[in-house]
Amino acid sequence: MSTPLIQLDRKKTTKKTALAKKTAAAKKTTIGFVNLGCSKNQVDSEVMLGTLVQDGFHLTDNPKKAEIVIINTCGFIEEAKQESIDTILEHGKLKKNGACRVLIAAGCLAQRYQGDLLKELPELDGVVGTGEFGKIATICRDLLIPKKRQQRLWISEPPYLYDADAPRLRFGRQHSAYVKIAEGCNRNCAFCAIPLMRGKQRSRPVESIVAEARQLAAEGVKELNLISQDTINYGVDLGLRHGLASLLRELVKVSDVRWIRPFYLYPQQITDELLDLYAGEEKIVKYIDMPLQHINGRMLKAMHRLGDRAVIERVVDRIRHRVPGVTFRTAFIVGFPGETEAAFTELRDYVEQAEFDRVAVFLYSDEEDTPAVGFDKKIDRGVMDERRNELLAVQEPIAAAKGQERVGSVLDVLIDGPSEESNLLLEGRHEGLAPEIDGVVYINDGTANPGDLVQVEITDAATYDLVGRIVT
Repeated sequence: MSTPLIQLDRKKTTKKTALAKKTAAAKKTTIGFVNLGCSKNQVDSEVMLGTLVQDGFHLTDNPKKAEIVIINTCGFIEEAKQESIDTILEHGKLKKNGACRVLIAAGCLAQRYQGDLLKELPELDGVVGTGEFGKIATICRDLLIPKKRQQRLWISEPPYLYDADAPRLRFGRQHSAYVKIAEGCNRNCAFCAIPLMRGKQRSRPVESIVAEARQLAAEGVKELNLISQDTINYGVDLGLRHGLASLLRELVKVSDVRWIRPFYLYPQQITDELLDLYAGEEKIVKYIDMPLQHINGRMLKAMHRLGDRAVIERVVDRIRHRVPGVTFRTAFIVGFPGETEAAFTELRDYVEQAEFDRVAVFLYSDEEDTPAVGFDKKIDRGVMDERRNELLAVQEPIAAAKGQERVGSVLDVLIDGPSEESNLLLEGRHEGLAPEIDGVVYINDGTANPGDLVQVEITDAATYDLVGRIVT
């Protein structure tokens, strides 16, 4: 996902040098911003954009006019790291054929590889880690001061955690927003480098999150998507015993918000109290996002995941029993070191039996300094690709059948706007469809505005999408 580029008109008043003051006062400085990675990165980018705009920066849509380019990188898996590096190289060319004077890499990849990036990518002028997002405007000004070119690092601990008072310039749908409720992770999954990039978990106070929710509601937001690296563990570092449940009880009181959707729930900490909230509170959507990663007990133990197959099956059954009609989304990793054909077959059979609504499949990749790097019995990439394709092929008819079951029903649908497929269609989502990662409801009969919650009769279904008409 990329953001538009932004334009800055700033007159420096700080006493640097006469040349610095003259340059800053006489010229308009343009700044470009590119966001890569997940929804958590998106929030970071929106906060940085808000900080820049508050400091005098403005949007522009021409990257060749950008004198500063900032790339908020992702370092989660190998493909994401390569995309970040390719994007840096691509925008580095603007130093020759554009107006670019300063190129900055920010975010996860910057935090993790720091000096290596500056050494290997001479195009870069600055590397900004996850603890320095709040200083981005100052960093840009510092790098613009005329002087002998010198690459610089801005890295600190702990990771930056914004609050309700932080400026934020959201992009994307105006009626739907991501709210980051915590940063970092305390778990030790063998395959995951997030703690290396984001540190230990740090939760925002309930009051700060509720204040931000009220601000967003006042701006027209109808859907709050709660995100963090470990949402089910929210508040543990604040001394809260059932932090997520406590937070949800306060958020449902926010007027005008219609849907609240927590993401990234860890299986073993799902309490009956939390499930009662899902079942009983109208604003909390009946949508569970719970990455299970595997089902084979030996693989789960190697991954440093809690529990075994029996535990997972009990959790899944309990959720479905206590929250009737719940949409269940999960994710699995194939190709983890030591994954035998028998272990994969067990996973494939479980996906077929469990009939989840949505299944994402990731390929294992070695991430430096994680425990799994040292494991033997690595799996060939071609085998991993085959296993992913096989799992997705198992899931496809399950998803298609679940879509057909909705034909003839009437669902509440949040309108996102004109469809990307055709401006003759509207596009929206029912509560079982999360933004960007799930399917959509195409509406071919009726009118509504983005942010409207309307009733739609489902008339047809594809594998992951639905078709319908507005009935009220």
